[in-house]
Amino acid sequence: MPFISERGKKIPASPIRKLVPFADAAKKRGVKVYHLNIGQPDIKTPEIAIEAIQNTKLKVIEYSPSNGFLSYRQKLASYYKSVGIEVNENEMIITTGGSEAVLFAFLSCINPGEEVIIPEPYYANYNGFAIQTGVVVKPIVSSIKNDFALPAIEEFEKIITPKTRGIMICNPNNPTGYLYSKEELEKLAILIKKYDLYLFADEVYREFCYDGEKHFSAMNLKGLEQNVILLDSVSKRYSMCGVRIGVVISHNCDVINTAMRFAQARLCPPTFGQIASEAAIDTSKEYFTEVYNEYIERRNFMVNELNKMHGVYCPMPKGAFYAVASFPVDNADKFCEWLLTSFNYNNQTLMMAPASGFYSNPLLGANECRLAYVLKIDDLRNAMQVLAEALKVYPGKIIDKKEKNTEFKIAPKP
Repeated sequence: MPFISERGKKIPASPIRKLVPFADAAKKRGVKVYHLNIGQPDIKTPEIAIEAIQNTKLKVIEYSPSNGFLSYRQKLASYYKSVGIEVNENEMIITTGGSEAVLFAFLSCINPGEEVIIPEPYYANYNGFAIQTGVVVKPIVSSIKNDFALPAIEEFEKIITPKTRGIMICNPNNPTGYLYSKEELEKLAILIKKYDLYLFADEVYREFCYDGEKHFSAMNLKGLEQNVILLDSVSKRYSMCGVRIGVVISHNCDVINTAMRFAQARLCPPTFGQIASEAAIDTSKEYFTEVYNEYIERRNFMVNELNKMHGVYCPMPKGAFYAVASFPVDNADKFCEWLLTSFNYNNQTLMMAPASGFYSNPLLGANECRLAYVLKIDDLRNAMQVLAEALKVYPGKIIDKKEKNTEFKIAPKP
């Protein structure tokens, strides 16, 4: 029988999607499942983007240029200028989602066996991209104890080796919702300069910054014009994850020229996705105001409800639409599976993403889960009620020693 590649054996299952079969089975049993596991907003896509696709009069759906339609790149450059980022249409490659942007960046800048440092917990698919490209991820732990702030620069420097080629950040962060400040990034910039590293900046969630906080782009770090690689996507900005359009941007022409060859090898990004994305740039400010206010309401409600639950702690995220919470359970993976296989409250349950999949060492996230507040308030209210009731009866709940007449119970293996 033909063998499976070592790369194939190493690539991890997604913590965001691996429990889908259990959710599907629950739905077949008639149980309502609230999906807090995935960043799929229920916010409507801007009508202007939908109409652009519906009104397309193409007679032939041809290949686009490998770096994307010129008209889209020019319009995209104007969008970046509007948010204080000066780039031109020749400093970007349009990609098939933000995922391909990460792949092109890794392939263009890092040799197999060389390293990139990433604060963890980090977006789980970075692991998959690293394995596909032969890049070695060197994690550096951020902790829920200080709300996932950027680790001390001295800690970064301790793990830099001759094989280190870059540092990667996601700002605002997925999965934690932490927003790195200008001051934190400027400290990181000193290290980038000192060792002449790349700074891979995933800024997909830049529009989602709360409590008066402002997003500071890594592209605006002085003296790093040749070091910063910006990774972006339209998926969350316009709530159109399915169009699969992203971009890799750099002032470093060698990086862009190299990425272009990888882009040519895969031919071109999706035509209809680019049409929708180009149109979406004209989305009204009123749309973003409504979306912003909606996420603030959802965030405040969900995080406050979580922190009311005995033994649960959830930092208040400053950006994106995710939060990581710690739970009084023996194992978050088992708890999330149990919610889908063995529990319902009023014929309802919820799906979360176990945080173990966002760490290089699963034990670090053994009692943490990521929750995405992408559902309307009524659904979030029901989901939080279900979660509160579940924690009361979960067999593997860790009982506070101060509670009387209780015993610690070990959850059965699922």
